Amino acid sequence: MGIDNVQKINCLFLMNAFVFVVLCFIILFCVTACEEQPPPYETEVKVAGVQPARGDKVVIHLYFADRENAYLTAEDKRVSRPAEATAMGAIIVEALIDGPRNAFMRTIPQGTALKAFYILENGTAYVDLSKEIKENHPGGAQSELMTIYSLVNSIVLNIADVDAVKILIDGHEETTLAGHVDLRFPFKANILLIR
Repeated sequence: MGIDNVQKINCLFLMNAFVFVVLCFIILFCVTACEEQPPPYETEVKVAGVQPARGDKVVIHLYFADRENAYLTAEDKRVSRPAEATAMGAIIVEALIDGPRNAFMRTIPQGTALKAFYILENGTAYVDLSKEIKENHPGGAQSELMTIYSLVNSIVLNIADVDAVKILIDGHEETTLAGHVDLRFPFKANILLIR
């Protein structure tokens, strides 16, 4: 066999290997990109004093922790659209308290209750939660971040009137939720935690 034939065989082998690798990437992309997302689930979230508009529905994105408690992942939920942004905020927080429907992790401890939700003219939403959010919290810096940004991202990214969220516990400002993150200042959304 001459050198030219060996070079042709090597060239054909490399081309076939390249085509094989490209096809594998295309198949892998199609499989991962084409995974079906579950449709938004629909339930009525009962919030005291909030009357939903009849027939007018909206999909909200609720952010829960992934299985590794490393990132937040959106779960879509269809709810009746209330007339006011404060009512929508209360609906979002109550839905987070209810917990996820998919394979995500709860970010707000069971037993927590929403005491009040209001929005100031400067775009800061105040979420007043019962003491159970602190008493029943599992602790740890990462879990604390997931709890805070589950609330903040779910509110800020669903309500156009809100730019930041301040968390209160039993009507009072707390320095921390579980010893790691300072609660004395409002939080802006952190999209880097979303996957």
